[in-house]
Amino acid sequence: MSLVSIPADSITLEGDLEIPKDAKGIVIFAHGSGSSRFSPRNNFVAKVLRDAGIGTLLFDLLTEEEDRIYENRFNIALLTQRLLAATKWVKEQNQTKNLPIGYFGASTGSTAALKAAASLKAEIKAVVSRGGRPDLAELDLTKVQSPTLLIVGGSDEVVLGLNQEAYEKIKSVKKLEIVPGATHLFEEPGTLEEVARLAAQWFKQHLAKGKT
Repeated sequence: MSLVSIPADSITLEGDLEIPKDAKGIVIFAHGSGSSRFSPRNNFVAKVLRDAGIGTLLFDLLTEEEDRIYENRFNIALLTQRLLAATKWVKEQNQTKNLPIGYFGASTGSTAALKAAASLKAEIKAVVSRGGRPDLAELDLTKVQSPTLLIVGGSDEVVLGLNQEAYEKIKSVKKLEIVPGATHLFEEPGTLEEVARLAAQWFKQHLAKGKT
């Protein structure tokens, strides 16, 4: 794993980059509010993706100082801008510039992932949302061209309803997967493993199509 520095406007964001040999693509993670690149759940999913031959970049969308301001955690425009900066960085590095790119977003991070994907159109080959808030990207959902997988816990009733409504508005290749018995953080036994399995399957299928 390499500790990397990603320029974004006047600040620098820290990230962890790991690319397995003969990688099929790279997935950039966008964590939810109050989390960071050290998110145990996202790191678990990232490990499963790397085992499937997919590179991962987990990075902090906010600096430590910015994260102390509570409102920043829900500043979707700022989070989207940071994700776009990380995507630009990935496309400029020798190690990653030729790899198809996917996004994995959790909670509000999934909103940023969908808005960034809408902006970059066909450049983003796949998006996976875990317990996400796609409804907060409502105005951009019809612009998303990336194959999009929404994963929601069956017992996360409010978020499930929001995802079902958002799903109807997405025009690209899409799928809604409901993990039975799972709540918002997928803390129940076996549920996070199911998230990782579904995500790896989605990325393997769609990133492979983007590889030249």
